Amino acid sequence: MNFEITDEIKEQDKEIIFKGLLEYNLARIEDKNQKDLGIYLQDEIGKKVAGLIGNTHGNWLFVKFLWVSEGLRGQSIGSQILKQAEETAKERGCKYAFLDTFSFQAPMFYEKYGYKEVFVLEEYPITGKRYYFTKTL
Repeated sequence: MNFEITDEIKEQDKEIIFKGLLEYNLARIEDKNQKDLGIYLQDEIGKKVAGLIGNTHGNWLFVKFLWVSEGLRGQSIGSQILKQAEETAKERGCKYAFLDTFSFQAPMFYEKYGYKEVFVLEEYPITGKRYYFTKTL
């Protein structure tokens, strides 16, 4: 056997590793029904100008991305989207929420809405911080 080290991950190699991990996880995890969650705000011509991408899985809402276009920031749109995600998650039976954010993004925004810091990666990727938050819904 030999190790291959590369900085170019091929899709077929990613698929092999993912399938192996997925097979292992599905044999052991209690809830196999992860459900995507997308919430989008569109302008009058249908262009997405804000939104959230995440998923719900068992007791947890995971917020992967939350974005509001520059011109709409400061108008509580992010707050409305986050609230809608939390409400949808509760309807799906979730009890908790999880997300991460960089120091230059929105840690204070999430704290304002009841998210509690559980972990910080210091010096990430070099001089910043990456915050991990949870919230009881």
